[in-house]
Amino acid sequence: MKLEELKIKIFADCADIEEMARLADLPYIKGFTTNPTLMRKAGVTSYEKWAKNVLAAIPDKPVSFEVIADDFDEMERQARKIAAWGENVYAKIPVMNTKGQSSAYTIHRLTLDGIKVNVTALMQEVSTDIRLATNIQSILSFFIGRVGDTGRRNTVGIIDRTTLWASTREVLNIFQAVGDHFDIITVPPEILAKLTLIDKDLDEYSLETVKQFYDDAVAAGYTL
Repeated sequence: MKLEELKIKIFADCADIEEMARLADLPYIKGFTTNPTLMRKAGVTSYEKWAKNVLAAIPDKPVSFEVIADDFDEMERQARKIAAWGENVYAKIPVMNTKGQSSAYTIHRLTLDGIKVNVTALMQEVSTDIRLATNIQSILSFFIGRVGDTGRRNTVGIIDRTTLWASTREVLNIFQAVGDHFDIITVPPEILAKLTLIDKDLDEYSLETVKQFYDDAVAAGYTL
């Protein structure tokens, strides 16, 4: 199967600029998502400088940058600033603040003013009581991988909005996201690297695995 034929858009989830620029050249990568945790891991020290460099490298594909505030007024100010960085920019807004208070009102205000938002950290469909302006491109990001970590299956039904499967754990999730009617799936580089395994012959894969274990045993000098 050709990746371009998948009935879903693949976004890369990372914050390393060199990696992002490399992935941007791949035709099946349709956009990018980031978050403060990925940024910290990548060694980002100046948020705005880094974001501007990202957009210089990726001027023509959607990129989501997350607000870093907990107060809703400040969250709104930051979202407006982020959105002004480029036409391809989505301001990423958490579904709630650290006190568990809903961000719904702030999100609604932003979309009414034409700000493209990516509502993040959604776990279940009940959270989608968020009102979005109908004429604005917006994304609802459901962390289905984290839901799976709790032993539950995806409970998000078909929603009349652009939906994104987040916290991808394995290549299989891409096909599950297609079956569950998600529009986008965001995938980290370590999973993107495994896309070449799609439709790989399983007997061949078994042989490669057996050889790997045997070679490692020999290299280690194990005896019984």
